[in-house]
Amino acid sequence: MSDLRPFIAGLPKAELHVHHVGSASPRIVAELSARHPDSRVPTDPAALAEYFTFTDFAHFIEVYLSVVDLVRTPEDVRLLTFEVARDMARQNIRYAELTITPYSSVRRGIDEKAFMAAIEDARTAAEAELGVVLRWCFDIPGEAGLEAAEVTTRLAVDLRPEGLVSFGLGGPEIGVPRPQFKPYFDRAIAAGLRSVPHAGETTGPQTIWDALTELRAERIGHGTSAVQDPALVAHLAEHRIPLEVCPTSNLATRAVTDLELHPIRQLAEAGVLVTVNSDDPPMFGTDLNTEYAVAARLLGLDERGVAELAKNAVTASFLDETGKSRIAGEIDRYTADWLAAPRA
Repeated sequence: MSDLRPFIAGLPKAELHVHHVGSASPRIVAELSARHPDSRVPTDPAALAEYFTFTDFAHFIEVYLSVVDLVRTPEDVRLLTFEVARDMARQNIRYAELTITPYSSVRRGIDEKAFMAAIEDARTAAEAELGVVLRWCFDIPGEAGLEAAEVTTRLAVDLRPEGLVSFGLGGPEIGVPRPQFKPYFDRAIAAGLRSVPHAGETTGPQTIWDALTELRAERIGHGTSAVQDPALVAHLAEHRIPLEVCPTSNLATRAVTDLELHPIRQLAEAGVLVTVNSDDPPMFGTDLNTEYAVAARLLGLDERGVAELAKNAVTASFLDETGKSRIAGEIDRYTADWLAAPRA
């Protein structure tokens, strides 16, 4: 198989599972840490690689929350958000649904309305200056319990920013059953938001079933344990419920023990609509281009196959139909031009 990395680098892409704070580059994390010297997060970008080496999922959450603690002012929020978009533009990401956890910021003292203004200012600037269209998923940090669910729902419904399209649930799955969050998802869905909870990353298929039946999930964050239940895989395929798969993240958090054994191949072969995502890219030493290269190798794809994989994310997105057609057209034109060009 030819080296697909140059093709992937220029390929127009959409990303559906990528976290706001978790996308902070080492440069930005170091800058934020320097602003807040009481933090234990390293201020040296080189030292962050070691800091971002995780022993298990619980350790990842611990480190992640230490970085969350660096975002303390609306100026921090705006800086982080725009710089994430800048990194996306470098990868030819045209559209992204960025998962934001507003509870973590407002409980640290950032004014609610100032928080919304900061992300929206960054969103409009990113589209105007970088050509990156951002939309938001507000997610409940599951480890913070029902108080966080109530606050997140109120912020999403009552202070809904223009870019908000969906409602999620993140954090640890073990010990955080999905059904308890049903009333909050019901409220968000009634307000017109789409349901996109994490499920089946570090727990089994029942968590995914609960997300589907109790939280009315339209997409599943991760969902890799679905392969343990053939009936669930068949259900996902039949109803075209997309999975937001993040291969390197799963390896880094020990959700899978060997990348070569990642279930993405089984899921795709069963007809499940699989999308490829980077989750918390700098923390996992990856980016979306790298994740596409990994997926292409695991799935045995050529350029046309990678382009179809990129179109899966467009199909599964909550972008309007005009926007979907625009990006899908870009993918098709780019692929046709690439294949028609002479190669040395």
